[in-house]
Amino acid sequence: MATEKILDDEKRIDKAAYVLKAVAHPLRIKIIQMLNESKELNVSTIYKNLNAEQSLISHHLINMRDKGILDIRRSGKNIYYFLVDAAVAEIIDCIYKSKLIS
Repeated sequence: MATEKILDDEKRIDKAAYVLKAVAHPLRIKIIQMLNESKELNVSTIYKNLNAEQSLISHHLINMRDKGILDIRRSGKNIYYFLVDAAVAEIIDCIYKSKLIS
């Protein structure tokens, strides 16, 4: 029984590390914050607001989507990105409020 608990905890820890690695980039954090505020945005809106190259933003969006952080909604030719779980934005907010970066 204790072994099952340890293995379950290890899987959860591995998943947490995976998610944290997936968002560990300043542009990705900014994208997450924007999506948390706006709920969903298309690539054009994101790269214009961040004053970054579209290809760079697209790369980050695809990477976070592949890792399960983001998902998309299609509307005609437009693709809108949104957070799968707002908890990721809450984690970033907790870090902002912590003494780690004050």
